[in-house]
Amino acid sequence: MKLYLLRGYNFFYFSMFAMFLSFLPIYFAEKGMTASEIGIILGTGSIIGVVSQPLWGMISDRYKTVKVVLLILLAASICLGMVLFSVSLMPAAFALTAMMYFFLMPADPLTESMNYRIAERAGVSFGSVRMYGALGYAVASYIIGYIGDQYGMGSFAYMYGIYGIVTLLLCAMLPETPATGKPVAWMDMVPFFQDRRTVQFLLLVLLIAIPHRMNDSYVGLYVQSLGGGVGMVGMAWFIMTLVEVAFFALIHRFIKPGKELLVISIAAGFYVLRFALSAWWDHPVAIVGLQLLQGVSFVLFYAASIQYLYTLIPEQWKATGQTILAMLLFGISSIISSTVGGWLFDWIGGPALYACMSALSFIGACCGLLIQRNVSQIKKGIRHPET
Repeated sequence: MKLYLLRGYNFFYFSMFAMFLSFLPIYFAEKGMTASEIGIILGTGSIIGVVSQPLWGMISDRYKTVKVVLLILLAASICLGMVLFSVSLMPAAFALTAMMYFFLMPADPLTESMNYRIAERAGVSFGSVRMYGALGYAVASYIIGYIGDQYGMGSFAYMYGIYGIVTLLLCAMLPETPATGKPVAWMDMVPFFQDRRTVQFLLLVLLIAIPHRMNDSYVGLYVQSLGGGVGMVGMAWFIMTLVEVAFFALIHRFIKPGKELLVISIAAGFYVLRFALSAWWDHPVAIVGLQLLQGVSFVLFYAASIQYLYTLIPEQWKATGQTILAMLLFGISSIISSTVGGWLFDWIGGPALYACMSALSFIGACCGLLIQRNVSQIKKGIRHPET
């Protein structure tokens, strides 16, 4: 029963998340804001997220509860989100987005931590649970895009409220997933951050996450700049996340222990192809079709990153470790991608922006292969870990 509840929770939580992550830039653009202004709002919100994600993760570990923290975060996010999708002035949008990043974004790593723990206890794969989140994201993206075209963006606040309330109710019915071991303290984490493998891994994740998050923030604006409507933006996200469903269901077959860094490098290679073709085929239908590569880029990158992180961090710190990863994927990388991406979008245009994203992904792929080579040599005794 708890697996059915968890899968339902993932479906509706990521439906709510889809509205905030995928359609908020489109909503702001419809209100007359430029890409640079949108980038400033999202970038500032990401700075708040960098602080709030580890804060709430440590609260969860300290008090040994994921469920209670999630209920607090979701309740606040529902109220704030419905107001956010009703405003049109930049100062109000700026303040509300910052508060949303403080409450909604930390719910993501805690949700992933809960997914991992309940799935592990039930003897099923993480992907078999997480795929329902991707399915919810896909279905919601299609529905939101369709309703946005038919009834306008004034309907967004109502849709967000419906998804949010159902998510909150399902979360309340889930079992608690307490952390194990003693409460975490930052001083206890010092050896983890001093480990050369940790530093290299986190920098690699950040490098690949920056172009990924640029796509998340600006693919909708790019599609619209090429002549596509809100429905086509919804279709792009529908395709992206539907592909995620399939790959999350099969991901355990692709990532073997000890090969995580190689998989991350392969994923970065697919990002190179995806973004290069997006720069070349500057047509909205082509951009939508290229989102089919989401499975072999994001899912491989994300799942391999989680698996490798868990080889570096102790069991009792997994919730905190998950928030560290989320800080890079949805925090620090978002600060850079939102502000720089918005400025580049206005200055050089969408195709040139995607060419830059492809170049960054190529650097990430090369760095990943180099780190994998060094780790393999250390395991074989050729090199000392500190050299």
